Amino acid sequence: MKIDVILDARSSAAELTELGRLAEEVGIRGVWVSSLLDSRDPFTNLSVLAAATKRLLLGAIAVNPFDMHPVRIASSLMTLNELAGGRARIVIGGGGEALGAVGIEPLRRVRAVAECVDIIKAAADGKNVDYKGELYEVHNLRFSWLRSPPPPVFVGASMAQMLRMAARVADGSMMSDMPVPLAAAAIDTLDQALKENGRQRPGFQTNAFAAWHIYDDHELAVKEARQWLVLRGIFRPWVLSAFLDADDVELVMRSAGAFWTAFR
Repeated sequence: MKIDVILDARSSAAELTELGRLAEEVGIRGVWVSSLLDSRDPFTNLSVLAAATKRLLLGAIAVNPFDMHPVRIASSLMTLNELAGGRARIVIGGGGEALGAVGIEPLRRVRAVAECVDIIKAAADGKNVDYKGELYEVHNLRFSWLRSPPPPVFVGASMAQMLRMAARVADGSMMSDMPVPLAAAAIDTLDQALKENGRQRPGFQTNAFAAWHIYDDHELAVKEARQWLVLRGIFRPWVLSAFLDADDVELVMRSAGAFWTAFR
């Protein structure tokens, strides 16, 4: 098992760089920075961190093809990869509930993510890309300036359809905030899908995003953990039902407003 850390996407470039350098010094493999509506741009901040580190892997998570076109995602990723000397990576996701804040309905998420991964991986070869999918088209695209090896492209996947698609097109996957029984079931689904696609897990990176809030001050840790609950997959009944009974699931779902207030 290898350890990465996910840094607060709302941190400044200076704060991110300080923490990233510390992570490299203590042997952390890499850092991730989320792409949130109210955050600083992860690619820009990670570019600053790239100049201050030598070994640390750098990734944006989970960028989606609904509020950022796949070609723009590819360009940002390849630029970061160039600045980092081949240390960049990315997680492509289907867009969370926050898309509703900008009036975007993420239809056909699995198809959109699959096509986004296809476009990024094709562009990463530095060859001319002509792509016609069901949702996205790209014509005469070529990043002639590429010199670094292609960065790994992961899919943010916790449910069966997205996991099966990830096994087919991606370099790895990242599940998020999964209780142990659901995580085990997801791994089983992934293993079966990899087998069906003639692939094996040793060549496919499986990542799990889990939130830890560690402080000397216990009250501060609890406060931060409560604040971020709203983004930890807590408003998905199929996740909640793994450890709550039906009445408690209903109570949590009815209380969404209070969780969002705490986050702000």
